[in-house]
Amino acid sequence: MFGSSPQGLDDEDVTNELVDWFNNVDATYRADLRELNELNFARFDAKLEQRLAALGIVGTAVGVVALLLRR
Repeated sequence: MFGSSPQGLDDEDVTNELVDWFNNVDATYRADLRELNELNFARFDAKLEQRLAALGIVGTAVGVVALLLRR
């Protein structure tokens, strides 16, 4: 595929390096996305709790709704 590499790496070594690099990039993006999703959910949950409290619905209803939304 690449022919002879100047460092003496064969095609399999180069392929494995590329796969490892892509896996590391993927893991980083997944972690970043997970963190963003958690932050957005926390913001949503806080706003929902505020709005329910403004409507006079507090306590158990907020807990039930929060549990349902976390699934």
